[in-house]
Amino acid sequence: MKTGKNKDLNYQMKLLEEILLKNNKIKLILEKLQDFGLKNYYLAAGAVSQTVFNYIHGYPLDNEINDYDIVYYDSDKSYEKEDLMIKEITNLFKDVNIKLDIKNQARVHLWYGKKFDHDIKENKSVEEAISKWGTTITCIGVRLENNKLIIFAPFGLNDLFSMLIRPNKKDFIKKDYDIKTKRWKNIWPNLTIIPWE
Repeated sequence: MKTGKNKDLNYQMKLLEEILLKNNKIKLILEKLQDFGLKNYYLAAGAVSQTVFNYIHGYPLDNEINDYDIVYYDSDKSYEKEDLMIKEITNLFKDVNIKLDIKNQARVHLWYGKKFDHDIKENKSVEEAISKWGTTITCIGVRLENNKLIIFAPFGLNDLFSMLIRPNKKDFIKKDYDIKTKRWKNIWPNLTIIPWE
């Protein structure tokens, strides 16, 4: 098994592409979205990092992945526009057993406080949104452009390949970090969790 731990970023990016495209669900999502024509989006968060955790642990690549997050940015913050996009993307996968979580990152601040008990500021781009997620290893998004994998990873990929969970406190709180990391450690025992404090 190849490892990307402590390798240079170019090596890590190639290895990430190799691993992700072996996950048939991720490959299908990326190919269908590329053909769909959505421009300002990524497949991101848990599906990306957990595929790598599964690879390193020797598990099936889609093991324990609850859903596949598709995030995009549309300055139209109306519920109706987001709902339409969710329906259109969901329809692409109507014949496939893949649970998707589709969100317009321009409107997350409108509902986040009610759901997670603390407010966040409005995101100005999909990249800004990804950069504020709760751990450095979930702040990773990928998409296909001209059949080439585009990777957005503001904290790099070394934490991911080192299976090191580091908090990103920009828009996250300790309680949610502890819940998430406890679940992950139970599934992927070789993870190293950096405490919130």
